Amino acid sequence: MVPGRRGAARDRGRAARPPEVRVNRRVGYAAAVAAVVLLLGAVLSPGFASWPGLRAVLVVASFTGFVAAGQMLVVLVGGIDLSIPWVLNAAAIVLTTTGLGMADRLPLALALAIGAGLLAGLVNGLGVAWLGVPAVVMTLGMNGVMQGLTLGVSQGLTCGECGHYAPQPLRDLFAGTVPAALLVWLGAALFVTVLLTLTTFGRRVYATGANPRAAYLSGVGVKGVTVALYTLSGGFAALAGIMLVGYGGQASLGLGDPYLFESIAAVVVGGVSILGGRGHYLGVVAGSLTLVAVTTVLRAQQVPEHGRLMIYGLVILAILFAYGRERAHD
Repeated sequence: MVPGRRGAARDRGRAARPPEVRVNRRVGYAAAVAAVVLLLGAVLSPGFASWPGLRAVLVVASFTGFVAAGQMLVVLVGGIDLSIPWVLNAAAIVLTTTGLGMADRLPLALALAIGAGLLAGLVNGLGVAWLGVPAVVMTLGMNGVMQGLTLGVSQGLTCGECGHYAPQPLRDLFAGTVPAALLVWLGAALFVTVLLTLTTFGRRVYATGANPRAAYLSGVGVKGVTVALYTLSGGFAALAGIMLVGYGGQASLGLGDPYLFESIAAVVVGGVSILGGRGHYLGVVAGSLTLVAVTTVLRAQQVPEHGRLMIYGLVILAILFAYGRERAHD
């Protein structure tokens, strides 16, 4: 076959291969990487493969997975949410200062904490969709606003109510053989998967991410979809803050700081296109497991902090390089 015909045949093959095939393939890659890292951890650290070891990895991964769920939703429409750290932190502090360690105040504390996250996400969405503020600027500004409000209202976490623990029923959920975080994460995974793959709203999300103008001309309410996704992102961040407080017992300043990079990394490692329009939450679940497992294995091997950061970054870059090679040869 002459070169020109080879190129034409390759182009026809690309055109014939639907985007879903590439998405499913990336989910498979992410799952394979997670399996390899977990297997490597079992070989290097005997206790890693025990149920207590795996349970610890899964619980920590669930926190990243909650945050990454919201991050993925906004990335699917070409956005990003940089307000996650202090939306998460604010929700955690609202929970403890409202709950006051009392079981009968838990429903109110949960409602206010999640409501704070949803409200922050709603403002982000309105700013991005209706005012045309770039997502980076809008969400970064919201992160600063939430930080200022949280520090001001809590007096730098020195107020009289700030020292309370999470209500006991919430803490008890993490004491069982199967922690509640895993069950809630499973529920979140089912919710996001069903939302994106089995509903009209999910089809509108992918259409908006792939081509906003074409989606608008097709009758999709692009602005409404965008506002809804940023609102959900704020809700997921707040939920992660609640789960972290239930797991650790108390809120602390800077609680959400690690989850900004981790949520973006989990989304990208999970095969979601940073340009929008393609991705699946199952890949993000695998990405969350991979990142936490890598960190856990390196700590078990007593790798110094600077070494862990380098290896962590190299793993992410290697996976992204593999995705880039796949796209180049697709």
